[in-house]
Amino acid sequence: MKYYKYFLLSLGVIILDQAVKMLVHHTMYLGEEFSVFGDWFKIHYTRNPGMAFGIVLDHQYGKLVLSVFRLFAMVGIGYYLYYLAQKGVNEGLLWCTSLILGGAIGNVIDSTIYGVLFDLTTPNAPTPWFHGEVIDMFYFDLWRGTIPSWVPLWGGVETSLWPIFNIADSSIFVGVAIILVMQRTFFAHQQETENPKENSLEVTSENETNSNTGSTESTTAG
Repeated sequence: MKYYKYFLLSLGVIILDQAVKMLVHHTMYLGEEFSVFGDWFKIHYTRNPGMAFGIVLDHQYGKLVLSVFRLFAMVGIGYYLYYLAQKGVNEGLLWCTSLILGGAIGNVIDSTIYGVLFDLTTPNAPTPWFHGEVIDMFYFDLWRGTIPSWVPLWGGVETSLWPIFNIADSSIFVGVAIILVMQRTFFAHQQETENPKENSLEVTSENETNSNTGSTESTTAG
């Protein structure tokens, strides 16, 4: 039972992510947007045929490779979460991993079945399975322009800051960001396990110091 709460968080992220995607898909047309806070935060309905930031694998089976990779990554993260829970690591690391797992599954659902359920397939897809487009909607319209041509991959592309994303993306980003910031605290158990000799030497040195101090005090007293 102690493991379930982490997977329940992942489930909550999945449900919320899919609910928002379905609301946007069924109530907005592609490209429609409306303001939430001024001109800088909007809801904008768009679909991503590739990876994060719109990167696309330029191959007939590129999307299939990406979808299968996401599927294996999802399984790996789920097992890793269970493994960490068994090891009794810092709870913060478990909650962050739960966020990452929920976000990963949320986007896997889009890639795997949206082509079949909603006919949202990538262009020239050989099959609707594993070729679904990911629905994005959160748009922070902070800057628009053309990326310099010397920048790899994105050079010369008209883009905006930040890219349009969804709740699954947000969940992954937050989980990873917190882990990076708190890694010393979250992975302290690994450092102790990897350096048992150093810890042993520190304890031995401390004991010898205490022993020498005790001997000195006894001699002085005598």
